[in-house]
Amino acid sequence: MQILKQKLFLCCAILCAALSTPNVVEAKHIIGGDVTYEYVANSGPNAKVWRFTMKIYRDCFGGGATFDTDASIAIYRGTYQNNVMYENFYVNYDDFTRLIPDTPQCVTKIPSVCVEEAVYVFERTLPVTAAGQSYFVVYQRCCRNESITNILSPGSIGATYSVELTNEAQLANNNSPVFKNFPPIIICNNLPLDFDHSAIDQEGDLLLYEFCSPHAGGGPIVQGPALFSCDGAKPEPSCPPPFDNVPFIVPTYTPEKPMGGNPVVSINQISGLITGTPLLLGQFVVGVCVKEFRNGQLLSIIKREFQFNVADCQPDVFTKIETDSITFALEKYVIKSCGSKTVHFENLSGQPQFIDNFRWEFDMLGTTITDATNWSPSFTFPDTGMYFGKLILNPSGGSCSDTADISVRIYPEVTADFSYVYDTCVAGPVVFTDLSTSEAGIFQWQWDFGIPGAPISGEQHPEYLYPIPGKHPVSLFVIDGNVCSTVTTKEINYYPAPPIIIIRPDSYLGCAPADIFFDNLSTPIDNTYKIDWTFGDGGDTSGVISPTHLYTKEGVYDVSVAITSPIGCFISDTFFNLIRVEPRPVADFTCDPMEGLTTFNNTVHFTDKSVGAAFWNWQIGPEYVTLEQNPTYTFPDTGVVKVRLIVTHPEGCKDSLSKFLDIRPEIKWYMPNAFTPNSDSKNDGFLGKGFLEGVEDFQFSIWNRWGEQVFSTSNPEEAWNGRKNNNGGMSPPGVYVYVVTFTGPRNEPHEYKGYVTLVR
Repeated sequence: MQILKQKLFLCCAILCAALSTPNVVEAKHIIGGDVTYEYVANSGPNAKVWRFTMKIYRDCFGGGATFDTDASIAIYRGTYQNNVMYENFYVNYDDFTRLIPDTPQCVTKIPSVCVEEAVYVFERTLPVTAAGQSYFVVYQRCCRNESITNILSPGSIGATYSVELTNEAQLANNNSPVFKNFPPIIICNNLPLDFDHSAIDQEGDLLLYEFCSPHAGGGPIVQGPALFSCDGAKPEPSCPPPFDNVPFIVPTYTPEKPMGGNPVVSINQISGLITGTPLLLGQFVVGVCVKEFRNGQLLSIIKREFQFNVADCQPDVFTKIETDSITFALEKYVIKSCGSKTVHFENLSGQPQFIDNFRWEFDMLGTTITDATNWSPSFTFPDTGMYFGKLILNPSGGSCSDTADISVRIYPEVTADFSYVYDTCVAGPVVFTDLSTSEAGIFQWQWDFGIPGAPISGEQHPEYLYPIPGKHPVSLFVIDGNVCSTVTTKEINYYPAPPIIIIRPDSYLGCAPADIFFDNLSTPIDNTYKIDWTFGDGGDTSGVISPTHLYTKEGVYDVSVAITSPIGCFISDTFFNLIRVEPRPVADFTCDPMEGLTTFNNTVHFTDKSVGAAFWNWQIGPEYVTLEQNPTYTFPDTGVVKVRLIVTHPEGCKDSLSKFLDIRPEIKWYMPNAFTPNSDSKNDGFLGKGFLEGVEDFQFSIWNRWGEQVFSTSNPEEAWNGRKNNNGGMSPPGVYVYVVTFTGPRNEPHEYKGYVTLVR
């Protein structure tokens, strides 16, 4: 039986009930698994025998099916995106074991938990694939616990457990890494987690660790033929890559941050140590990938997924050591010191009220050195190498004690150094040469060239062309074969002159007075450089990088620029006949007539009087535009109208002039002096005539000689028919007085008075 231990955590106090064998195929119980491989032997000229080990973990309390006795294994050949099935077969597990972690002393709360592990082992003879192709060994099963916290619809999502056997691994007869321990089944909420999730590699290859997304596989369908499809609970055969990732509940959880916490639960890339402090109770799916490198070449990626159960627990006594490098769980700490033989140990053990005494002890070349006085001591080790020790809490006995095993590795010093060369006055790349040293050899370089946005280089001897001058702090960070690192920084005084002067005026042709902006595109330059501009017209000079200059007279001008860097590097150039300034045209015109324009006198002839014009653009009123030189226009309406003439010089220079014309509305009104209302249809009504467009408040009234009003109207088209108010008795013949008033279009008053004779 495999025994798991976790520092600071509790474990199962209640053993799981014996397994039954239900017929339900929707196994809502899966909590993890992984697949590894090992080389067995050659078989013929181009085939090899491989042994695969698949470990599957289930929650005893999750319900659902037991482990598959006919696990469907599929092998695909090709690339991850494009592959074909090579073989499909069934395997049974060799054994399954209930994993029961040790119960730590002095734990206040002990929740129950139950996890079982089934181990499937099978061998296959596989021909070596072509370069760039791999074998993919796949097993898929649904489903997961409904209570999982960090993914969507966990009860409907299955799992894919697979391994890729690359062509490089086949040729190297490689053995994949194998994880040392299964993660703790329960971890304590609000208490620091330290778990060693590292792997062992037979060949001693470099292993790098990261959190990665678990793969989905299978679905919730439990009946009919679809049961064995890719959406069924038991795909047969297991479906090929590419695989879907499980859907994390973003943004709260991601594959890289599957649990949250403060500090966030994370995995150390080098050591495989999972650390952090969880802050939420629940069940969390976590994926860990270990990448295996040999001589810088990626050989394999082994993926394991598992389920963390975060529960409330409170151990009374626990050991914890803070180090400046790496710590491993299972109450064992591995501490690395690069270049220094003196190591300081920061004791963060708890809880202090339950700790009566303690003792540190280290074996140094056969001699045990102890310290029972200093809570956080420093030890000086005699030489480089590996040393072993312990921190024991309450060593004198008692019910609550704990011990941390400590491994200290003293490595030789790694030194980061580099040199650089460049032409100080001619702008070009800076060539960097790595001079770093380490007994273990340098295998990783990171160059920061000291300016925002510059890429980080991983080359050993890079070159970099600076886009801007300045004092640039260049940093080189190196990691040696012992995974010791250091950094050094040197400042580069980069102030060359530009290799060529490049300027771009916003216009090469202007009209006097011409305001020209000169954009200086030369590089590298900045405000620390001395810039001397002359513009060829004998006027002002300039010392800014990109100036604006006003040319007041027409002519053709040379422009000269001289650039001197802060360290005296110099370049100059003259751009001959760069700017041409032409005389500006003068717009002018006359209007005939200019005044006295009315509704009935509304045609105007425009005569161009401009100087230096070759093109004309007339804008007469809001709607009319013409390119004639001397247009004539009849205004369709009254009012004040703007007339604008834009003239253009043959070289494109422009001028404009605007004038305003007033076309006044003209009112005409006439009244007769007699009428004969005898119903002969001739002159039967008395009515004025005229042009009244735009008038308001029209009033027309007629009075007899006794001062009596006999007719009135506000309608200019209504006539007096001789009767009182047009419907009374007929008025006698004689002379009558009329009055007409109204307000003109420009609010001017008009009044007409006179006499009319009514004749019978």
